[in-house]
Amino acid sequence: MELSGWGRYPRVQGTLHSPRDAAALATLVTEAPPLIARGLGRAYGDSAIGAQTVSMRHFSKMIAFDPETGQLVAEAGVSLGEVIDAFLPRGWFPSVTPGTKFVTLGGAIAADVHGKNHHCEGSFAAFTDWIDLMAPDGSITRCARDENPELFHNTLGGMGLTGIILRAAIRLRRVETGWIRQTMIPTSNLDETLEIFDETLSATYCVAWIDCLAKEEALGRSLVMTGEHAALGDLPSPATPFETPRPRAIRFPLDLPGFALNSYTVRAFNALYYRMGMRKTGEALVDWDSYFYPLDAVSDWNRLYGKRGFMQFQCALPLDAGRDGLTRLLEAITRSGAASFLAVLKRFGPQTSPVSFPMEGYTLALDFPMTARSQALMPELDRITLEHGGRFYLAKDSRMSPETLRQTDPRWDAFARMRADTGLATRFASAQSQRLGL
Repeated sequence: MELSGWGRYPRVQGTLHSPRDAAALATLVTEAPPLIARGLGRAYGDSAIGAQTVSMRHFSKMIAFDPETGQLVAEAGVSLGEVIDAFLPRGWFPSVTPGTKFVTLGGAIAADVHGKNHHCEGSFAAFTDWIDLMAPDGSITRCARDENPELFHNTLGGMGLTGIILRAAIRLRRVETGWIRQTMIPTSNLDETLEIFDETLSATYCVAWIDCLAKEEALGRSLVMTGEHAALGDLPSPATPFETPRPRAIRFPLDLPGFALNSYTVRAFNALYYRMGMRKTGEALVDWDSYFYPLDAVSDWNRLYGKRGFMQFQCALPLDAGRDGLTRLLEAITRSGAASFLAVLKRFGPQTSPVSFPMEGYTLALDFPMTARSQALMPELDRITLEHGGRFYLAKDSRMSPETLRQTDPRWDAFARMRADTGLATRFASAQSQRLGL
C-alpha cells in the first residue's frame, strides 16, 4: 500500500504488517527485514515508513501503574490521549507532551519528543525509566540508565533505528485539576519576544506563536503563552476539577486547492490571529486540551495544504546565536513570500544526548505547503541554520540531504557506525534512514 507521514510527503509504496503479539513480531524482524515501526503516523516525513513497515496498533495495553511514583508501564502502541483519558481523572498528566496527543509512547520515545516545558524540565527522555526493545535476532532487551545504557540513550531520539520498542516505563506528573492558568503576552517584535522568554524562565510552560510574515520593525511579533497547572483554589467551582470541555472534533472535509494558501491569505490570517490574541492579553483559565493540543480539534487538518502535502522545517539554534539566527531565518521567509501560518517558537534548556534533537537555545517550527517557492526556500533556511551552529529535527524532516545532516550534526556519523557494528542497520531501516545514509 501507499504510506506517508502526516505531511503527506513523500509517499512510499511498501508492505504494512500488523503483528498481534511479540512472537509474530519476532518472526517479521528475523524474516522480513529491514523494517521500521509505525505508531499513529504523526511523524511528518518519512521516518516511520519504508518498504516494510510494522504497525504497532495491537501493542496497546497499559500494564501497571504505581500511584506513589506516577510510573506507568505500557506497550508502545498506547497513545498519549489514551493515557490522559485513563489517568487525568485520577490526578495524573504526561510529564512531557508534544503538540498532539495522537502520538504513541513508542513514537514519543523514538523521537524523544519535547513540549512547552523543555526549558525547565527537559524532553520525554527525562521521564523514561526503561525500555524493552526487540533486537535484530528477535530477542527482547531491557535498557535503562543503569542497564545497557548506550542502547537506552541511542534509542531516545534514535527514530526507531535501534530496534522495535515493545513497552516502556514512563513517569506521569501529579496534577490537582484539568485546567491551565494561561498568561497571554503579545509582543511587537523578535527582541521583545526573546526578552519575554528570558523573563518567564520560571514558568512551567512557555510557547510563542510567531508571525513569520511580519516585516521590518514588526519582524518576529508574537503571542507568548505561558502556563501552569491550575490548583483547586484557582477554580471558581473546585467540586469537579477534572471536568473540562472536550471540543467536538471538526473534520477538515477536503483538500484545499494549491492556490488557497499563499502569502496574501496567510498574511491576512496572521494579522487577524495576532489581533485576536491581543484581545486575550493577561491571565485566563484554559482547559488542558485547548492549551496543549489546539490542532487536535480539527481532524485531518493536514488536508489544509492540498493533495501535494506540506513540509515542516524545524531547527534548534544555540542560545548565543539564537537572536541573529532567528532574525536571518525570518528575514529569508518574508523575502520569499512563502506561506507558513503554523509557526511556533520555544526555548530549550540544556540537553546532552547521543542523537536527541534539543540543545540549549531556541527551536523554530514552520509548516510550508509543497510548492516550488517553498522548496526553493528550504536550502537557504538550511544554510542559515548551519551557519549558526544549529541542528534539525528528524521527526519533522522529509527532504534534507545527507550532506546537510552531517554538516549540522556529526553525532549521526557515530550513530550510523554503531548501527553497522551491531547489525541493526540490516534489520531496521526507514525511508528516511536510507535517504540520509544512516
